[in-house]
Amino acid sequence: MSLIVHKYGGTSMGSTERIRLVAKRVAKWARAGHQIVVVPSAMSGETNRLLGLAKELAPAKETAAYQRELDMLASTGEQASSALLAVALQAEGMPSVSYAGWQVAIKTDSSFTKARIESIDDKRIKADLDAGKVVIVTGFQGVDPDGNITTLGRGGSDTSAVAVAAALSAAECLIYTDVDGVYTTDPRVEPNARRMPRVSFEEMLEMASLGSKVLQIRSVEFAGKYKVPLRVLSSFTPWDINIDEEAKSGTLITFEEEGASTMEAAVVSGIAFNRDEAKISILGVPDKPGIAYQILGAVADANIEVDMIIQNISKDGKTDFSFTVHRNDFARVTDLLKAKVLPSLGVTDFVGDTKICKVSIVGIGMRSHVGVASKMFRCLSEEGINIQMISTSEIKTSVVIDEKYMELAVRSLHKAFDLEA
Repeated sequence: MSLIVHKYGGTSMGSTERIRLVAKRVAKWARAGHQIVVVPSAMSGETNRLLGLAKELAPAKETAAYQRELDMLASTGEQASSALLAVALQAEGMPSVSYAGWQVAIKTDSSFTKARIESIDDKRIKADLDAGKVVIVTGFQGVDPDGNITTLGRGGSDTSAVAVAAALSAAECLIYTDVDGVYTTDPRVEPNARRMPRVSFEEMLEMASLGSKVLQIRSVEFAGKYKVPLRVLSSFTPWDINIDEEAKSGTLITFEEEGASTMEAAVVSGIAFNRDEAKISILGVPDKPGIAYQILGAVADANIEVDMIIQNISKDGKTDFSFTVHRNDFARVTDLLKAKVLPSLGVTDFVGDTKICKVSIVGIGMRSHVGVASKMFRCLSEEGINIQMISTSEIKTSVVIDEKYMELAVRSLHKAFDLEA
């Protein structure tokens, strides 16, 4: 008997009929002798609906009191879907019980809307599992030291599921979603993209951080840290498929040494992209020690993540400093620069661009092959695509380009690296 964690996304929980099918699938696994914990997302569109109501009543504010209420509100979506799934399982004759994150408890810090999990008390879950029940735990949420409900940010249900799996030493965490695995790139952009049967944690972490929407990056970090095997599956396959066949489908995210060796691995495993980028360039910055911290320290203090950074060569004691942020943070960053950073630098000139995107190639095989980046650059050059920024690591190369060339770049790179083969 294995302890397995199932996670179901919002599309899988999108209607009572889909919840009924999820219950049938979960019951199948439980009747096969497995102990099952389920972490569901809110029903598709529910979180947006709830937050939209708050926005109608008051514009978004950065105060802790406002953010607290947003977490209180948003958490109800997962509570509703968890209770509905428990009801559906009971209708299937399967004993079940649902818990909110604060009841387990999933303990977090107090960063409202972006909380991080600190510990999980598994006693209640284990007692119910030993009693033969399916346990359902709300995803996306927890409780802070002061007893406030907190949420983990968009995609936080993935992180909740992996954290629960780690706390319970689960044999595997199955992520059921609306796609049947991890693809070499988004099939909606490149129809020849193919599903990968296996991908390493390192590659998945890079792909998640670079724009792949299959898994939230924090969930992959958690899985890698606590060595929780992940499998991405489709919840739209027939629920009554044989368990062994189902378990082997999708994409297994595992450790590099468990897959092909680096020499045998594909040079590039996938193409990731992110449309949600914005670039800011501050012109004529004094070229002196501490200038990067003076700029980016203020941005970090505002809890805004910075992605790529470039500082140009100095000329006459001045330099240009460019960095990228999420497009949703662009307005906040520009306001911050105008109000605090630029006056302290004695600079008034900066340029912003929200019409950019990031395209990346990822693969552990890049470690043992030379010329991979140059092949990427040549491919883009042949398509007339100008590169604005470049960032590299051991297993990835990322470029910032004009947004209008994104799909062309993805398709061209996918073909250049033989990913359709």
